[in-house]
Amino acid sequence: MKYEGLKLENQLCFPLYALSREVIKLYKPLLDKYDMTYTQYVTMMVMWEYEEIFFKDLGHKLHLDSGTLTPVVKKLESMNLVTKRRDESDDRQVKVALTDRGRALKDEMAEIPCRMSEKFSGNEALMLELKNNLDLFLKIMFE
Repeated sequence: MKYEGLKLENQLCFPLYALSREVIKLYKPLLDKYDMTYTQYVTMMVMWEYEEIFFKDLGHKLHLDSGTLTPVVKKLESMNLVTKRRDESDDRQVKVALTDRGRALKDEMAEIPCRMSEKFSGNEALMLELKNNLDLFLKIMFE
């Protein structure tokens, strides 16, 4: 009994980890077309929703620390999808904003959620239940 907690089959983290890896693998061929990683894609999803956002708030929405988010934003800047600048009213704050090219990419990538839904065809109710449970768990853990 002492070591039951160390069995992989008894871990919550492992099925979450394995499922996350498999789902991200499904995104890869869709994102390769845009030379984009999954992390860059979800960052762009937030940018498409807000158009301009404080760097700190972007990290909060993505549950990423600045050390992880900084290279993602830098890469998106180098792709001319976002810009980063100091806030005029408080130069300690950094704002990230969509470029015109970043805005246009939204139309091109709008197909991706539909293409992903097709991959889970027949399991929609299970997927919705899983998403709702994960959202609740995230809220409990991080808010």
